[in-house]
Amino acid sequence: MKRRTLLTGAAALGAGACAKVADTDTARSVFDAAEDWHRAAHRALANRQALAPEYAPEDRSPTFRGNGSLTVDTDEYRADAANGFANWRLQVRGLVETPLSLSIDDIRALPQRTQITRHDCVEGWSAIGEWTGPQLSHLLDAAKVKEEANFIVFYCADNLYGADYYESVDMVDAYHPQTIVAHELNGEPLPEKNGAPLRMRVERQLGYKHPKFLTAIEAVTSFEHIGEGMGGFWEDNPAGYQWYAGI
Repeated sequence: MKRRTLLTGAAALGAGACAKVADTDTARSVFDAAEDWHRAAHRALANRQALAPEYAPEDRSPTFRGNGSLTVDTDEYRADAANGFANWRLQVRGLVETPLSLSIDDIRALPQRTQITRHDCVEGWSAIGEWTGPQLSHLLDAAKVKEEANFIVFYCADNLYGADYYESVDMVDAYHPQTIVAHELNGEPLPEKNGAPLRMRVERQLGYKHPKFLTAIEAVTSFEHIGEGMGGFWEDNPAGYQWYAGI
């Protein structure tokens, strides 16, 4: 299967040197083996439910920059934003016994977790913010995820370079207590530049694993029929990022 090339501009720095090598099956298998080692080593050194560091309110960054898509350039999104996202729905689907369609009010009515954590971007910048939302595990339990599910895929409303953004995690990170569906940043509704109305927070991984403008959550056995089969928007690129981005 031919893989599309998405990296442009600053996002390509550091990856371009690997592009030709990564196009070969042998190199891809080597990179995959290295990623598997990274994931195994990271989890061997940390308890499966170990928490990422949390901070005090006074540690919050003065501003929390937007990155990647700063909005969704569609009439539908602009209409939703103007209406306070009253019509926005989050689907929970796939390998579940009880598919869900949740409004923003439904999300707010669930038990909430607030956490002050540091966002580390693969581009080299960091910021500390206070995030509020229900733990993803609450949604998965309500939907009754089936035993054969191995991964949770996050689908988003934004589109980069002609491709819809998506990301994924395994069941360990899906059920981690700091993995939340955030609808607030620093005590206010999530700003548009930060992914309004909903974004994922996967606190033990780098920023590209925290997708914005969230529309659907799907339980799957594999990524074989999703995108280019690598488990995420940037991962699908032949010179892209690793699927597991633990920090």
